[in-house]
Amino acid sequence: MRTRRILTIIAALAVVGVIAFGAAQWLGPGETPETPFSPGPSATKAKEPDWCPAVEVISAPGTWESAKDDDPFAPKANPHSFMLSITQPLQGQYDINDVRVWTLPYTAQFKNIQTAAGREEMSYDDSRNEGTDRLNAELRFIDETCPSTEFILAGFSQGAVIVGDIASDIGNHRGVVAPEKIRGAVMIADGRRENGVGINPGNPLGGIGAEIALQPLNRVIQAVVPGATMRGPRDGGFGAVSDRAIQICAPDDSICDAPQDVGNALGRARALVEANGVHAMYATNPNVIPGTTASQWAVEWIRESIANKN
Repeated sequence: MRTRRILTIIAALAVVGVIAFGAAQWLGPGETPETPFSPGPSATKAKEPDWCPAVEVISAPGTWESAKDDDPFAPKANPHSFMLSITQPLQGQYDINDVRVWTLPYTAQFKNIQTAAGREEMSYDDSRNEGTDRLNAELRFIDETCPSTEFILAGFSQGAVIVGDIASDIGNHRGVVAPEKIRGAVMIADGRRENGVGINPGNPLGGIGAEIALQPLNRVIQAVVPGATMRGPRDGGFGAVSDRAIQICAPDDSICDAPQDVGNALGRARALVEANGVHAMYATNPNVIPGTTASQWAVEWIRESIANKN
C-alpha cells in the first residue's frame, strides 16, 4: 500500500514536471524584448477609428514563450515560440487594419521545486491569472473602441488554458464580450481538455487534461509546487461557442492527454515522463491531425474563419 502511494505521488509529480518543462526542452529563456507593451490608441473617439480591424486574432503563447513587456505586434521574448508558426503567416497575409494579429504579453512562467535558489519565477496560478487579465483587457478595449470587430482566439499549452478559460466564460455569458463576437477559439495542448467538449479535428484521444486528471491529487501537488492549482474541468464547458471551440491535442501528450486513472497511477510515472517530448513537437508532429500539422491546420482554419466573416 505504501509503495502504491509513493508511485502515485511520483506519477503526479511527473505530470507537473511536464507542465513546467515541456516547452523548456526546446524554447530556452528567450531574449530581452526591445519594444514595450502599449495599450493601443485612445478609445475616446465618437465613432470607430480608421484602424479598427474586421477581425482581431489574439494569440496566447505557452510557458516560457512570452514576457510581460513583450511587443504584442512583433513578439521577441522567445524567437522559438510555437505560436509564431501561426501568427507570422497571418501577419504576412493580412493588412493590420483588416486583420489585427495581437500576441498576449504576459510573464508565462511556472515556478517549481527545481527553481534555482534566488531565482525569481512567478507561480503557475499567478502567471495564468496575469495572462487572463491582460487578454480580457485587450478584448474589452477593442470591443469598446471597435464595436464591429470580431475575435479569433488561439493559444498553446498555458496559453491554451487561458484561451479556453476565457472562451468558456464568454460562451457561458460571464465573459467580457458577447459570445457572438467570437469567431472561434483554437486551443492546442490544453491542460483542461475534456473528450466531447469542443471539437477535436485530430486523432481520437483516450486521456484528459492534466489539470483534470490531477485534481484529486491537488493537495499533493500544492505540497511540492505551491501555486499550481489543478482546477479540474471548466464549469459549463464552452457553452454558446462550443461549435467553434477547437481542441487540438497530440496523442500521449501528458498535458492534454493524461491517463484518466493518474490518481491510481501504478507504473505510469515512467510513461508520463517519456511522453514529455510530444508536447514540444506540434509544429512537426504528423500524428496529431492526419495529413497536416497542428500549426498548419490552425492557420488554415483561421483563414477560413476570416473569409467567412459576415
